[in-house]
Amino acid sequence: MTVAAGLGYALVALGPALSLFVAVVAKKPFLILTVLVSTLFWLISLILLSGAWKGFLPLSSTAWWPYMILILTSVGVQEGMRILFWKLYKRLEDMLNDFADRMSKPHLFLTDKMQIALAGGLGHGVAHAVFFCLSLLTPAFGPATFYVDRCSQMPFFLVSALIALGFVLIHTFSMVIAFNGYAEGRKADQMFVPAVHLVAAMLVTKIQNANYLHSCAIFALAHVLFNVKLKDVVLTFLCFLFWN
Repeated sequence: MTVAAGLGYALVALGPALSLFVAVVAKKPFLILTVLVSTLFWLISLILLSGAWKGFLPLSSTAWWPYMILILTSVGVQEGMRILFWKLYKRLEDMLNDFADRMSKPHLFLTDKMQIALAGGLGHGVAHAVFFCLSLLTPAFGPATFYVDRCSQMPFFLVSALIALGFVLIHTFSMVIAFNGYAEGRKADQMFVPAVHLVAAMLVTKIQNANYLHSCAIFALAHVLFNVKLKDVVLTFLCFLFWN
């Protein structure tokens, strides 16, 4: 591979995030600060997980349940940090509204709140992409490449970039959905975000000796909680079987 290929993979992973940053975030310094704070919260969750699992990794067991516990704790800690980030934002919003009342200024508009949520999600997504994708792309700038076992024509670096892109989109727009759910008290939105995060983590992680019953349970749960049409659940599950 060449420098052009390495840059291409990096742009696949972070291109949409860069576009959002330039088009929306870069125009307002407060949104830039929101991205940085959100990135810090995600890094704190990573540090907490690293400390908790330091004595157990790498996992030597071939059973599926240690990996399931790892995924559940990872998603749980990150979603907990999302809630803490929301509480911090809510306190700041109340302070800004009180200041606006004293200055006879309008409160934050709905578009302002959505932009703050978008910036917060962007910070989570970019941090995830940098640590789990860009750290793997260094060899892509060299003269050779590496292909995945199940598709001899698919570079491993491209797969990593596409997975990173998926998580950037999930984190970015999940934050908007979560903020709206927290603000309006919608339980469906509040449950939808961690459910999508969990499903995405399980689809990406290769659980040794696991069968497809776990995926069946997840999609059945999605059908019950979010009233997803059964045919959509079946089609999604079939796509997952084909993908594996």
